[in-house]
Amino acid sequence: MLTRETALFIQGPSGQLEALSLEVPDARGVALVCHPNPVQGGTMLNKVVSTLQRTARDSGLHTLRFNYRGVGNSEGTHDMGAGEVDDAEAVAQWLGEQYPNMPLTLMGFSFGGFVAASLAGRLEAQGIEVQQLFMIAPAVMRLEKTPLAQRCKMTVIQPEADEVVEPQLVYDWSSALERPHELLTVAECGHFFHGKLTDLKDLLLPRL
Repeated sequence: MLTRETALFIQGPSGQLEALSLEVPDARGVALVCHPNPVQGGTMLNKVVSTLQRTARDSGLHTLRFNYRGVGNSEGTHDMGAGEVDDAEAVAQWLGEQYPNMPLTLMGFSFGGFVAASLAGRLEAQGIEVQQLFMIAPAVMRLEKTPLAQRCKMTVIQPEADEVVEPQLVYDWSSALERPHELLTVAECGHFFHGKLTDLKDLLLPRL
């Protein structure tokens, strides 16, 4: 299986967006991976994002990860909210054009969990189906006023010793969520999954 991603640029609402794409033989879907907070150094090369990409690849999905506006070689300026979701929407539209009728999986880590969840809601409102949504240590505090997708399969994975996103916030958000979803926790694990990336992959693979 090919493992080297191809660098490319995708037109976003604020300019060109830097991305890495990988096609796999006989793919059964495509995964879009959203990275963490740019202000705190988050990029598409983050090790958790890389783990999500490789796991999706190993499960037989084409993959694409990208840098939000103002990150790396992506044009534009940080918006820290709707703008990054706009970027993700542009990338999802590009993927839909490249791989029509192929099931879409959205994956996001930390701030990227907010972006992926927001995007899933937007796409569903447009009549575009999202097959699965994976939110890893998600910044749920940003989702208070965000319409969520109701039809896609949703999985939330939360480290129990998260020092960035308070775990109880995620647990409370999950408990209040009326739509079906799965909440998984990772014991003795911090926000960046130091020493626990294999555990993360082991949780993801059977659900992809």
